[in-house]
Amino acid sequence: MDLTPTMTAEAPRSDFAHQLERHRKIVFKVANSYAWHPDDRDELAQDIAMQLWRAFPSYDPQRRFSTWMYRIALNVAISYVRSHSQHDHHIVAFDAALHDVADEREMDAETDDQIRALQRVIARLDVLNRALLLLYLDEHSYREIGDILGLSETNVATKINRLKQRIRNDLS
Repeated sequence: MDLTPTMTAEAPRSDFAHQLERHRKIVFKVANSYAWHPDDRDELAQDIAMQLWRAFPSYDPQRRFSTWMYRIALNVAISYVRSHSQHDHHIVAFDAALHDVADEREMDAETDDQIRALQRVIARLDVLNRALLLLYLDEHSYREIGDILGLSETNVATKINRLKQRIRNDLS
């Protein structure tokens, strides 16, 4: 699927298209984390790409593009979930396979059951905790997560530790 929105100015178009292509996995990770049905994922990915294009003129090249992109993508996804979740129960599912919870090798039945249990726990998380977990699973530092979500590094550490404990309790 081509995510690049229709654009007018050639230089910004080229720079934006290059950055979007370079970091396109972020769009798909977020879309897959917040939408279950393929049509919903496509719609959300397009919404994210459009919002990225609209916000691109305000991007500060002094900051990491991926951090800026995650912030916008997660905000769009959270808004999408809030506006669609009353009508569509499949919007908030979490595609754990996208985050390499399991690698390419065949899994035994016990591992498969553990992954499914984790998916059920994650599917019940509110949108902020889901965003925290998505970024944590993508191995972002607490500082990066804070920058993306607008939280202090200490607040991120506290929330992640509570989230890990909650997941451990739910899985035991």
